[in-house]
Amino acid sequence: MTAARPTATGTPGYTETMPCKPESARRARLLVSAALNTWGIGELAEVGVQVVAELVNNAIDHTPCRSVRVLVTRPAEGVVRIGVADTCRDTPETGSPDEDSEEGRGLRLVDALSWRWGYDRKRWGKVVWAELKVPDPC
Repeated sequence: MTAARPTATGTPGYTETMPCKPESARRARLLVSAALNTWGIGELAEVGVQVVAELVNNAIDHTPCRSVRVLVTRPAEGVVRIGVADTCRDTPETGSPDEDSEEGRGLRLVDALSWRWGYDRKRWGKVVWAELKVPDPC
């Protein structure tokens, strides 16, 4: 596991690579919380940690990856993007679980919590991301 580090160029952000294992969801939540608090928008932390946990868990459950990279960036004024990169090129799909099912709702939850979400295919895999709107300062 590498230490979280701020990005040196481009949009402000933090990134960390971690094993594609369930215990990494906790580390991802800590990274998102720390980034949002550092930027002075800690009021988004509760939603942000839920979103990143769902994205990491989807990578763990639905890809054969050995590691994931968590990215927390500010691509535009008033927007935070939380992304999880993996080496699988399969595209994410929202589930259609039965009422009694305990799984299959992760991306529906991400959709409900975020302003928008999507994925970017890369030559080496993909990045699944969700964007949160930063509340206007009072």
